[in-house]
Amino acid sequence: MANKKRVPATFVAFDVVYEDGSRSSNRRVAGSILGGLDGDLAATAAIEEQDREIARQSGRQRPAIKSIVRSTVR
Repeated sequence: MANKKRVPATFVAFDVVYEDGSRSSNRRVAGSILGGLDGDLAATAAIEEQDREIARQSGRQRPAIKSIVRSTVR
């Protein structure tokens, strides 16, 4: 059986600051949804969806997002 070629998954890390002042660093968003006319704005929707899933599983609501910036990964 031939080996299947795998497409490398690329992710972009973002730092998120919430309205209450809390911070979440290195939140990963698939690179495939970024770009185009919206640029990094698509990351906001993806991170909000992640937050909804986290809230659903934990039973604790996350505060509203104040700002999102790309992480400086070293």
